[in-house]
Parts: sequence; C-alpha cells; structure tokens
Amino acid sequence: MAMLGRMLLSAFALLASADQHVLKSEHSAASVRKQLRKAEIIPTVIDDFVPLLALDAEWSSGHAELGNTLNPNDLDDAPTVALSHLHHHGTHHGAFVVVLTDPDAPSRKDPKWSEMCHWIVLADGSEVMPYKAPGPPEGTGKHRYVFVALAPENGTAEIYPSKPGDRQHWGYDSDDGETRGVRDWAKDNGLVPIAANFIYAEHQ
Repeated sequence: MAMLGRMLLSAFALLASADQHVLKSEHSAASVRKQLRKAEIIPTVIDDFVPLLALDAEWSSGHAELGNTLNPNDLDDAPTVALSHLHHHGTHHGAFVVVLTDPDAPSRKDPKWSEMCHWIVLADGSEVMPYKAPGPPEGTGKHRYVFVALAPENGTAEIYPSKPGDRQHWGYDSDDGETRGVRDWAKDNGLVPIAANFIYAEHQ
C-alpha cells in the first residue's frame, strides 16, 4: 500500500504542477470513450463523459489496457495506479478517488449482485474500501473489472467519500432488481468521472 500511495501521489503532483514535462498517454479522450462504449461500460456502469486523464493500473504480471484479458490468479495484490494527461487534451487539478467495480456479478448474463465493489482508494493511498481481488466464479464467463477515477463535481481540493455498507450493490438496496453501483455512490458523494480503464478476467 505504501508503494501505491507513492505512485498516486507522484502522479498527482505531476498533474497539479505547471511543469511542461508531465506524463502523456498515447490514448485520446475519443479512443478511451470508444472502448468504454464498445464494452458497454458506458452507459451500464457510468454515464457518458469526456475523459480528462488516462488511468493506468498495473500488477506485477500485467496492466489494464482498455479491455485486455488477465488471469485472476495474478491479481491477488492491489495494483499500482497512476493518472496521466491524455494526448492533446486538458488536465485536472484537484482531489480524486479511484474505484474498482465488477458489473458482471455473478455473471454478465445474470448480474443480480451487480455491481460488486472491489476497491476504493484515495490519492494518498488510503483505502476507503480495502482491495478485494477479482474472483469470477466458475462457469460465469468473462467479467469486466472497471477502474474509474472520480473527482468532486464542485472542484474542491478535498474529498471525503463515504464507505459503502456492503460490497454487493455497493451497499444499496436493490429489491427492485435494478443495478446499483459506482454511479449511485458517485452521485451521493458529489463525484464525477474523469478517467476510466478496464480489464476482462475469467475463472481459471
């Protein structure tokens, strides 16, 4: 977790500075949106938005590449996460939080537990919700594991997000059969998406 904190703080410091040598992503806002729509993350998980930053999540065995497939057995430890400027796009100055959610719990065909909260971590590395490694059940096909960086809608420099009461449905009542997750939690905390990335993982 200390390493994660250093990675996030380092990236945040770069984004908050006026130094012209900031990190640059090879992706554009349009290419990120295209992949999020193709995977139906927009509008299933989050509403359509224009990404301000690129979000990178890396484990020792691989990293998120907007829809690549990783072995869940290699994802036991929390990844390092960093935000960088998108190619030829604006930036963000302010607080942010990164979340990881599974909209395909227990499966994409039957998402009755969706969404499942896997992680909520602040820029300083402190966890609002401890990391829960992806563990798609046998026979449930590929799951989308979605990272979203969120920032205060009002642009404040501080963020104090609430901890969900449960991982399933992000703690929301879902007796009506509707999916509950990041979108609801973000709205209740006054947060909006500024970056996103995702992987696929299937039971091995």
